[in-house]
Amino acid sequence: MSSTVASALKNKASVTTEKGLGRAHDILRAARTVLAAEGYAGLSMRRVAADVGMSLSNVQHYYQSKDALLEALLLYTMDLFQSKMDSISAAMTSASRLDQFFSTCDMFLDEITDPVTHAIFFEIWALASRNAFASNLMDTMMARERKAIFKLIRGLNPAIGDDEYRQRAILMVAQIEGLMLFRLDKAGRRAEFLAVRASVRKVLLALATVP
Repeated sequence: MSSTVASALKNKASVTTEKGLGRAHDILRAARTVLAAEGYAGLSMRRVAADVGMSLSNVQHYYQSKDALLEALLLYTMDLFQSKMDSISAAMTSASRLDQFFSTCDMFLDEITDPVTHAIFFEIWALASRNAFASNLMDTMMARERKAIFKLIRGLNPAIGDDEYRQRAILMVAQIEGLMLFRLDKAGRRAEFLAVRASVRKVLLALATVP
């Protein structure tokens, strides 16, 4: 927890203690819940302060504005993804890179079908179409995802050059993120979810290996 929150607070040098990081984490969790339930319009510093049981001034000590809080929340989400990717890599050191790639893609699919994550991503996507700040945040997140996928697929087929693999990484991320539109229910409609995941794997395998 501490490393991901510390990353989100990278510009706040005064927050160095575990207690401070714990409070920052509580704020981000409350903001995540509010954003998922109420949308950007319902996300306010005062509402988050009330939900986390802190004063408004204490919340502003960690995040000076609503945009700063939104940025930290998205950075936190990205760092959680990175942490999970690192865990997959560490747990699959003896597995093939292709298996690591599929496990990472499965993780992304699981995450975007989580109800809270799904709601947050939809809200930020919608906001990005009319808000330059949100658009820049989304661009940053997408760039990190593309870079991560590129590293996993690069060189799987020596006949495919790096430039081509970069383009394919863009397509892969777009396909995975685009599945949010289908509102897949991995718990309530498990068979449907698994069938879609199997189809996605076939497409990703082709993009990763076929010249």
